[in-house]
Amino acid sequence: MIHFIGAGPGAPDLITVRGLRLIERCPVCLYAGSLVPEAVVAAAPEGARVIDTSALTLDEIVAEMRAAHTGGLDVARVHSGDLSLYGAIAEQMRRLDALEIPYDLTPGVPAFAAAAAALGLELTLPGVVQTVILTRTAVRASLMPAGEELANLAQSRATLAIHLSIANLAKVVRELTPVYGGDCPVAVVHRASWPDQRILRGTLADIRAQAKAAGMTRTAIILVGRALGAASFSESRLYAPEHSHVFRPRKR
Repeated sequence: MIHFIGAGPGAPDLITVRGLRLIERCPVCLYAGSLVPEAVVAAAPEGARVIDTSALTLDEIVAEMRAAHTGGLDVARVHSGDLSLYGAIAEQMRRLDALEIPYDLTPGVPAFAAAAAALGLELTLPGVVQTVILTRTAVRASLMPAGEELANLAQSRATLAIHLSIANLAKVVRELTPVYGGDCPVAVVHRASWPDQRILRGTLADIRAQAKAAGMTRTAIILVGRALGAASFSESRLYAPEHSHVFRPRKR
């Protein structure tokens, strides 16, 4: 069995209990060493085959999985963050399907959640914003499908969690400013939850200069939206004394 595991954003203790237990018992561990800390895979059993896949091709990674499966060995395939976002696991699963090799998925803490925690923020606030859009910008690795340009997504005025785009920050600012306004709050979290985590707070008008001065060029998430700076917002109706529900019936 191949176990795809989301290791979380970086801090070793943010991996799920399930993910850690799988790593602890798998005799083969393949991990994305460019983003997954060695402390996570250090939990692999003594004598395990532990391979950093950051320099391998898809064919080479699948070959390792196939060899392990043929030998009757379970594999912990460890990715950063959560598997459902920019994890490049779909093509691996497609290869495994063709080879009739079974697999399962264990989710992890996503980077945008770790970034929000580092900032001490709730990304949705009553009366301000109730939608979060997870997206990225076009880079060498993959183009954006038509219709998913930032200028289009901006029309929602949702909180935007923009991944893999710190090198495109000028484009981010250029496309969002006409809709969100230059005074719209922005935060950049570099290596969220890692020991060397850095945080920049600003607006669309000044965040690019801050990021340039800080030398941030990769491994950062950009959060944009009015929820980041809202001090005045309505309280949730969930806890209002006059609001009743199945767990708190209306008093008679």
